[in-house]
Formats: sequence, structure tokens, C-alpha cells
Amino acid sequence: MYDVVLLTLGSERDAPGGGCGNGGGACCGGADDTAAETGEERCETPRVPVLACADELTARGARVSTVTARSDAEIDEVLARLDGPPRADGLTWPDPDGKTRLIVATASDGQLRAVLRRLVRRYAPPPSRRPADLAENRTVPDLPPVGVLPLDPARSGTARDLAAQLGLPRDPAGVAAAVLDGTSRRLDLLRNDGGSVTLDGALLGAADDAGRPLHWRARVEVDGTVLSDGSEPITACAIGNAGGYARLGEVDLLGGPDPADGRVTVGVAVPVVTRSALGRKKVRLEVRRARGRAVAVVPRDEKVPFLDDGVEGELTRKRSWWTEPGAWAVWTG
Repeated sequence: MYDVVLLTLGSERDAPGGGCGNGGGACCGGADDTAAETGEERCETPRVPVLACADELTARGARVSTVTARSDAEIDEVLARLDGPPRADGLTWPDPDGKTRLIVATASDGQLRAVLRRLVRRYAPPPSRRPADLAENRTVPDLPPVGVLPLDPARSGTARDLAAQLGLPRDPAGVAAAVLDGTSRRLDLLRNDGGSVTLDGALLGAADDAGRPLHWRARVEVDGTVLSDGSEPITACAIGNAGGYARLGEVDLLGGPDPADGRVTVGVAVPVVTRSALGRKKVRLEVRRARGRAVAVVPRDEKVPFLDDGVEGELTRKRSWWTEPGAWAVWTG
């Protein structure tokens, strides 16, 4: 019999003192240089799917508790239930054979990311205490698998969320079955030097009110391969773990990103001016792509807007993302 925790992220305006996260109004795990992890929805979630999933789990013999977390500290209290036994080195480590399973009810990918950020902060050892049993290509151990209960059925359509991309069940009964009877699927995780994580991807750049792309400049480098040296205008840059930002309109930015291949996929769209035989100017987009272990973006402009797992932010200084192969996992049917 499993103990299952159904975790929902609550609204910041319901929290004592009016806020959660790391300060500055960030809700449910907001990272540096980003808006609230959960975006404009402010963590509001419908209760019906959560209660339906709890009923399904109970009917299958699980012991179920539902928790609404309104701060990082309350998220951490839930994650502590996934801890393993004490280690000789004193590190907090996940229990690989634990009987407690976690389901995150998500209205957005940003909410799921908020929970994964706290998992990383809980279990990532400091560099000075790196244990011998940690894989050489990782800075975190295998994080406990999580169940994902999407609260917006529409996101399985055109605006596909991560659960839809991964083919995860969306209905409460399917999620309950996956968590209790399914298997775990390990996925890559992108960490960055701003202290956050990325599950799906990031898209750098923006458009004006008329939908025209705003050009910006930055040095973009993937494992030593320079996609832009910072001297030319860029229309968009996609940093992909999965495929949420693989296309921008009719433009393919990323070449088949795979969330389990141990690589980050990067695409930079640069406008190139050409002239016809009659001397007429024509602008086409040249897309430069690369795969690697890490990507660094150094903005030349004061601010570069971006979306990271659907969360808005502005890049004002160098930011690096790197891959943690197979670091996190989801329960699949």
C-alpha cells in the first residue's frame, strides 16, 4: 500500500503575510530574474480533478492526503516525506524504495517547475560535499518520480503543455493508475546558474504589439560552438529540453529535441538580407542549430525578454543552462 500526496500550489494572496517564494512577490518558487513561477494565474487551481483523483487513489487502496502549499516552506514539508534514511555523510537524499508517492496538480508547466526547483534544492549536495555515489555527469541524484495531474484539459491541444508532449494521462483515473501501477520514465533536467531549472525549454525574444519580432543581440555558445557572436541582430533563440518551443510560427527553431537524450538543443534565428537580380531586398530567417551539454547566452542589450517553461522574465546578464541527464522522472501509464 502506498501513501500518496496530492500537492496543489495555492494562491499567494491566501498566504499569511501575502506572499510565497523567495520574496519580491514571487509565488510558489519564483526564480531570480523571473516573474511568478505560475504566471498570471497566481496558482489558482480547480479542486474537482484533485478530489476525483483522490477518490480513485483511495478506491485502489492508497492512503491519500491532499495538501495546498502556499509557500516554498510548505512545498518543502511535503517533499520531506520523500527523504531516504540518514546517510553516514549527513546528506539529505531521496529514498529509492520509498512507499510515498507524489502527484503535482498543475495549472501550468511553471507550477510543475516550481516543485522540481524545490526538489533540486533539497537534494543537490554542495560542491564541497559531493559524494562518491553521485554520477560524474550530474549535480543531483535521481529525483523521486512525480505524478502529473493537469488541471487544464485544453492544453493537450494546440497549446500543448509538457504532459501532452510526454503523452502522460490527463484524467484523474488515468493519473491514479499511472502512479500506483505504472512505470517511471526518467527525463533530462536543465539547471541554470540563476538557481532555477527548466523542464521543457526557454524562448528568448519578443514581438511588438503588431506581432513583429523585436531584434536583439547576444553571444550564444553551445559547447564551444558559437551560434551568434553578439554583433548581429537575433529574432529568437530557443533552448530546448522538450519540444514546447521547437517552432516559432512557421519557423523550425529546434531539430527534434528529445527530453531523454542527455543534450540541450539550441536554435538561433537570424535575419539575413539578400538581394534579387533586380536589386530588391528580401529578408529571410537563417536558423543555426546545435546540440550539446551546455549553452551560454551573454546579452549585448540591456534586457532580453524570455519565456522559461511559460514563465516570463528578462535576461540582463550572462545565463548558462546545462543538462542533468535522467535527473527527474514522471509516472507513466
